[in-house]
Amino acid sequence: MFRDFHVPGRSAVYAPHAMAATSHPLATNAALEILRGGGSAADAAVAAMAVYAVVEPHMTGIGGDCFAIVAKPDGTLSGMNSSGRAPKNVSADKLLEQGLLKIEGHSPHAVTVPGALRGWEKMLKDHGHFSFEKVFQRAIGYARDGYAVTPRAAFDWKSSVDLLKQNEGAAQIFLRDGRAPVAGEVMKNPQLAETLEAVAKGGADAFYRGPIAEEIASVIQAKGGYLTAEDLATHEAIDLTPVSTEYRGVTVAELPPNGQGIIALVMLELMKRFDWEELDPMGAERFHLQMEITKLAYSGRDRFLADPDFMQFDPQDFLDSDYIDSLARLIRTDAVLPRQTEEVLSPHSDTVYLTVVDEEGLAVSFINSLYHGFGSGIAAPKSGVLLQNRGACFTLEAGHPNQIAGGKRPMHTIIPAMALKDGLPYMSFGVMGGGYQPCGHAHVLSNHLDYGMNMQEALDCPRIFIDEKSLALQAETSVPPSTIEALKALGHEVEFVVTPIGGGQAIMFDREHGGGLIGGSDPRKDGCALGY
Repeated sequence: MFRDFHVPGRSAVYAPHAMAATSHPLATNAALEILRGGGSAADAAVAAMAVYAVVEPHMTGIGGDCFAIVAKPDGTLSGMNSSGRAPKNVSADKLLEQGLLKIEGHSPHAVTVPGALRGWEKMLKDHGHFSFEKVFQRAIGYARDGYAVTPRAAFDWKSSVDLLKQNEGAAQIFLRDGRAPVAGEVMKNPQLAETLEAVAKGGADAFYRGPIAEEIASVIQAKGGYLTAEDLATHEAIDLTPVSTEYRGVTVAELPPNGQGIIALVMLELMKRFDWEELDPMGAERFHLQMEITKLAYSGRDRFLADPDFMQFDPQDFLDSDYIDSLARLIRTDAVLPRQTEEVLSPHSDTVYLTVVDEEGLAVSFINSLYHGFGSGIAAPKSGVLLQNRGACFTLEAGHPNQIAGGKRPMHTIIPAMALKDGLPYMSFGVMGGGYQPCGHAHVLSNHLDYGMNMQEALDCPRIFIDEKSLALQAETSVPPSTIEALKALGHEVEFVVTPIGGGQAIMFDREHGGGLIGGSDPRKDGCALGY
């Protein structure tokens, strides 16, 4: 099947040896340089992520968190969680006593320990050949000498001007005369260049111990937050065993909580109860069923997912066949589900993603985020580090497993994914977009496995998501008008989104045609997949 070459678009990328797929051309190029220089997929992934931290500062950075799934050529999977914890001295009671009803996204209380650099260091140690000094070269150069802002970055940047103006350090680093940069304008972050150089020489300890950690802590404390240098010094990246399920002959692996990857697997389990092949991939019937499944899966996420040390249920409980069957029975093809109660949902009744595959067949699925656009909006001016607001995912609700507490990890939205076929790596992929990510994983997989789309087509396909509060459907403008009208006729409230839904990258092992690689990169972003 050929795409319509009369219509603007992009083809999937084919390469025989190695490939990188990222949302920024400079990141893709940095990864390929490392691969051609003898680096592993892990080395290349960290090099690309470091470039991201400079050229997409609204999306990610060393002030954020990261997760990864790595597949060895024989299909052995390993997972890594480097999400930071809440300050040890914080508690829900302290915040409630201050009159807070929730943790606002731009509050100092939303700032958790930045986990990214410990995760990057672990990736290099466990799966790499190179040091920070080698893989940071491009990122340091762009931070010190400058880079041209890309169109999608400029589009996103302008919506955060008011936020950045609220913090002097952030305004100095990320605004030009009080405004956002335009596409093509050169931006620099020399302070961040110095920080990356310090880490290149001294390892992640240069960030987590000493002047940089002390500056970050003092900036937060000056705003009334509880983060300390000791909180940073005690952070560690941890190993995780992925959880998985089968879908149409493919084993799909996600990371267990505190991330939301298990929700993608719940969605796939529910999807197995329905016949998708006969449905139009852009038709109302397909999107109706997918959104009804999304409502059920996400409602369970919001009620039960948290730091695993505080969860009531084991992740496998969510994949129990009786539980999945009970949820599937609630779905109707001719009507819209209301919000469900906790008893029904109980299993007992702004982010960057990239993927790299190297010549040895090692596959890395890697994701890093500040959470909201420009995170908390709070920057440490001397080190050039913008801090995440992942703590906004905590709740103050008494008895909730995700209630904020000292040293606790929040429920996390960013999730990498990996798929195996016949026990071997098949597809390394991820979909950005905050809460959309589990839905995005299920949507892209279904596009490929149910409808035969290649990696690029699977990412291109129009998207719909739910407003997680009102449950109204949010549709991209590329969804056919007839589909929108049919969804309304079923009882859905439908609105169009201003900003496209998420982004994504994917690389597939094409063993059927000789073992090459097929890659795609989401047109909703500025990036590309390239290989050799």
